[in-house]
Amino acid sequence: MKWAIMIQGELAMIAPESIAEILGLGASIRTVGELESAVSAGLPKRALERLSYRLYADRRVASAYKFKVVPQATWKRRAKRLSVEESERTERLARVLAAAEYVWDDREQAREWMSTPHRELNGATPLEVSRTELGARRVEDLLDKLYFGLPV
Repeated sequence: MKWAIMIQGELAMIAPESIAEILGLGASIRTVGELESAVSAGLPKRALERLSYRLYADRRVASAYKFKVVPQATWKRRAKRLSVEESERTERLARVLAAAEYVWDDREQAREWMSTPHRELNGATPLEVSRTELGARRVEDLLDKLYFGLPV
């Protein structure tokens, strides 16, 4: 699935369907507004689990990763849905992963790239940097440059 929106030669936005697919939200999400509504309502806990398993091949590492997004004690207290803030963090990470998958056109290569330290990110991994909104923008900018073959 290669879904992206190009604006003035830039990879401006990954299609909401790509993000929804990573999060397991189904085909009902086709617009940014629908994705925003899902995030505002609180994503299901399984969305973060699906994202974690998409980011890491090792099941134990993937299972532990979700606690970097939602602390373990909080995770246990959550019945079925994440808070809005936790949902926003989850969507942001899924968006960056979707962009990496688009650029690399290969899930394994995208996964590896997300977990590899990069000099343009001061030696941090794209996944670490993407934990904040500004960091995610830096990673998306780096992905734009990679996609268009610009020096990085």
